[in-house]
Amino acid sequence: MLFDILGLIVVGLIIGALARLILPGKQSISIVATLALGVLGALIGGFIASLIGTGDIFELNVLGFVLAVVAAIVLVGAYAGMAGRSNRAVR
Repeated sequence: MLFDILGLIVVGLIIGALARLILPGKQSISIVATLALGVLGALIGGFIASLIGTGDIFELNVLGFVLAVVAAIVLVGAYAGMAGRSNRAVR
């Protein structure tokens, strides 16, 4: 179970970096936030894939990986949008 969680974190870090690279434009969020959103995206992708019946939440297969990247892109985009909005309000 511990190795499953560590594996999910490592894959989540990769997914967060991929989401940041795929998302167009400049995102003014920290790398830690990007990586955390990648881990969250990996959890979401694994959960959706397990609901579909393609594996366990910790068993991130191809479909789960694609869903995780899409979820991370949405999360990074939403977070960057909210962070950008709060930066504009301060100025």
